[in-house]
Amino acid sequence: MLGSTGSIGRNTLEVIAGSAGRLQVAALSAHGNVPLLIAQAAAVRPRWVVATDPGAAKSADWSGLPDETERIVGPEGLGRVAAEPEVDMVVSAIVGIAGLVGTWAALAAGKRVALANKESLVVGGGLVTQLARDNQAKIIPVDSEHSAVFQALAAGRREEVRRIILTASGGPFRNHAADQLAGVTVEEALAHPTWAMGPKITVDSATMMNKALEIIEARWLFDLAPDQITVLIHPQSIVHSMVEYKDGSVIAQLGLPDMKLPIQYALDWPARHEGVAARLDWSEAIHLDFEPPDGERFAALALGREVARRGGTAGAVLNGANEAAVAAFLGHRLRFDRIVPAVCAALENHNFDPNPSLDQLFALDRWAREEVERWIGA
Repeated sequence: MLGSTGSIGRNTLEVIAGSAGRLQVAALSAHGNVPLLIAQAAAVRPRWVVATDPGAAKSADWSGLPDETERIVGPEGLGRVAAEPEVDMVVSAIVGIAGLVGTWAALAAGKRVALANKESLVVGGGLVTQLARDNQAKIIPVDSEHSAVFQALAAGRREEVRRIILTASGGPFRNHAADQLAGVTVEEALAHPTWAMGPKITVDSATMMNKALEIIEARWLFDLAPDQITVLIHPQSIVHSMVEYKDGSVIAQLGLPDMKLPIQYALDWPARHEGVAARLDWSEAIHLDFEPPDGERFAALALGREVARRGGTAGAVLNGANEAAVAAFLGHRLRFDRIVPAVCAALENHNFDPNPSLDQLFALDRWAREEVERWIGA
């Protein structure tokens, strides 16, 4: 479980706790929140824990760590535990490009990866999917939208798919006029109407950059052309995504907005078991709305389609620039409506390479962050 102290990690441990022993934790990892990592280890007693931040590990009180649990300090520990023979599945839930390291190690070891780190495919793209093919590894998506598509694709053959429809809540500003976005505060952006997520992902939902990232992820995950990926606003977040087939049939996956459902599906696939996720109440009326997104208000969507078309180094630059711009917004150094223009400027200014190496992608991630800082200070 890579990233056990984050939102996905905590939900995953709830799913495991409710599995009646069917699922067992071999290893946990965290970066800065070492006290919670130790508390989690005391509860599930894994074989290993990895604290990737040496500073946080040094200052922590490790007395609560079970005697049978081995402590590993440093990011290199992610690759070590991911490759251990007794590990048959890796949940990749570290936020941001840092999650690519663990994803890469798990796929290189031929493991099944429950992928909650969308940046692995946004940045790594074809390199990651080729690595999975070369090592007979399997990627099962954990994002609710991609999990929904993965499930709906079981209704037909891939050559019969016309398009997929990724649903989006629209965030808290779906009814704002474009000129209203300049005054959005951090507190307003973090008040998501349906999902409880970390601050970075919540801001991405408000700008709909999360949907741009999901377009790119879906392009690689499902081997689709960018024009086969559509986004639809669905405020209730009940229909998590849909697949439209050539005959006009549309297959949807529904559920309450509870990440434990796609997490359990990824952990148990291809089986289904009784679970701990909240369930829809079909004895009550349910109202579902759908509408196309406003391209002017949500300019991030066009960037996502462009990057999905280009591939190469574009995903690394988009992701790195966005992480830097969101951090600047959360730090009150950048207006909300300037997040997407900052990302666009970095994309326009970088030297595109259609066939990069992994080292190039990490280097461009660093460059994109510096470019956003230069853009803010200009």
